Amino acid sequence: EMLEALKSLSVFFTENSLRTRRNLRGDIEKRSLAINEEFVRIFKDVKEELESIHEDVQAMSTCCEEMTDRLKTAKEQTQDLILKTNKLQGENHRLEVRAQVAQAFLSKFQLSSEEMAILRCARDGPITEDFFKALNRVKSIHEDVKVLLRTNQQTAGLEIMEQMAVLQETSYEQLYRWAQNECRELTQETCDVPPVLSQGMEALQDRPVLYKYTLDEFGTARRSAVVRGFIDALTRGGPGGTPRPIEMHSHDPMRYVGDMLAWLHQATASEKEHLEALLKQVTVQGVEDSMQEIVGHITEGVCRPLKVRIEQVIVAEPGAVLLYKLSNLLKFYHHTISGIIGTSVASLLITIEEMHVLSKKMFFNSLSLHASRLMDKVELPPPDLGPTASLTQTLSLLREVLASHDSSVLPLDARQADFAQVLSCILDPLLQLCTVSASNLGTADMATYMVNSLYMMKTTLALFEFTDKRLEMLEFQIEAHLDTLINEQASYVLTRAGLGYIYNCVQQHSPEQGPLSNLPSMDSSSLKAAMVQFDHYLSSPDVFVMPQLNFLLSAAIKEQIFKQSTELVCRAYGEMYTAVTNPANSYKEPESVLHRSPQQVQTLLS
Repeated sequence: EMLEALKSLSVFFTENSLRTRRNLRGDIEKRSLAINEEFVRIFKDVKEELESIHEDVQAMSTCCEEMTDRLKTAKEQTQDLILKTNKLQGENHRLEVRAQVAQAFLSKFQLSSEEMAILRCARDGPITEDFFKALNRVKSIHEDVKVLLRTNQQTAGLEIMEQMAVLQETSYEQLYRWAQNECRELTQETCDVPPVLSQGMEALQDRPVLYKYTLDEFGTARRSAVVRGFIDALTRGGPGGTPRPIEMHSHDPMRYVGDMLAWLHQATASEKEHLEALLKQVTVQGVEDSMQEIVGHITEGVCRPLKVRIEQVIVAEPGAVLLYKLSNLLKFYHHTISGIIGTSVASLLITIEEMHVLSKKMFFNSLSLHASRLMDKVELPPPDLGPTASLTQTLSLLREVLASHDSSVLPLDARQADFAQVLSCILDPLLQLCTVSASNLGTADMATYMVNSLYMMKTTLALFEFTDKRLEMLEFQIEAHLDTLINEQASYVLTRAGLGYIYNCVQQHSPEQGPLSNLPSMDSSSLKAAMVQFDHYLSSPDVFVMPQLNFLLSAAIKEQIFKQSTELVCRAYGEMYTAVTNPANSYKEPESVLHRSPQQVQTLLS
């Protein structure tokens, strides 16, 4: 404290002298008095401020009391108004809930004004996608309103259901008339089905009668377009003359008929595509059958002109080969178009099948006529015992028929069924012809002629499929005639070699007749003379060939006959050798009579 006091003193006591020390007390008191005065002055200001604040607070308190009194008075006066307001607010809330329920009911079971306008406008203007949305809405309401019938709102439900039913029928009627007009306009050769029309068919499937009438209208329009297009293709050709009119090729039956059928095939496929585009959104059962029926109806109009033209071609008798090609062509297009139309009974398929049957009948009639002409005037075999001209000509016809059959695009089973009938019509008369023409020939000549004729038939058939059974039959017949030729060649050799009489005696000799050497011309000297001729044969067997063998067309058959006949000669010599060397036949020194053993003869001839 002392230090603090001295520190405060140093502030105003700056000069330490006698005078200042004497006046120190007075200075301190003066300073204290000045400080107190300053303190009083400052607190006076504070007191004045506090009094001012007190006055303000007092005024505020008075004002608040007044306001409280006024509020109490106002509350007492507005109590009824507040009760009424609260009551009105509650009523307003209930009305709002009712309005929301009513709005939800209307949106659920009534059409909007826009939807009603769309359905009304459809009477005059075109159908748009919005129409189908509105129609679906009507259908949806008609289904949903059934819920009301199970509640206490049956009256409203019945009224709404009746209203929607009327709207539905009106809308379907408008849609039907629009779709009918749209279908009537699809008469161009190529038409594009608008997506809106596909939607319309989807909607109309709920009304089977209207749906059926619309399909019929579409079929009628497309039928006239197809008939007009077919006639134009026949007489006018394509745009600008390309492609040329089909009638320009009427001199070429295959191209003429082929072009007509190809056009119809393309048209049928196009009409199927148009119908698929029209009914792509339809889900009703049996739509595939309906499509087949309509495509059949569309193509029915071309049946008459097609039938007349094909009949003209067939009746003109263009020849058996051409008739057969036409038959296969018709069968192929019948198979192809039936894949598009389906297996239903369509007039176009019936017409093509009738033309196929007619051409096939005319073809077999032509073959039968050809065969009857052959039998009417049987040709005699030529001097070289080769095939007759009529046989060569008929085999050439058969070759052409089979070649066209092999190149046919028909299914395998259909081709195989035709094959047997064709072969029977041609081969059976040919075999009969050959047998009759060879009936007056000698044995060797007949066998040679028959082998040559059968060989020609066999080589002709071998080039084609489905001929195995016939080839096997011909092979059996050739083998039978080969046996004849082999025996004839062996007899020819034995006769020319001088052993024919000897072999016959050996064959016919029996022990009861006595020794073989006692028979006429069977003594040792006669046998030795015969062996001289036989040695000539052994030295050059190729010279001892029957003349008929040189007429054989097949070198392999000739070689086979030569080989097997040589074996028969060896076998005959073996029998003669056995008989001569038999002691019972009384030949002296048989080795000198037949100086060659069978083994030596076989070795020389092989």
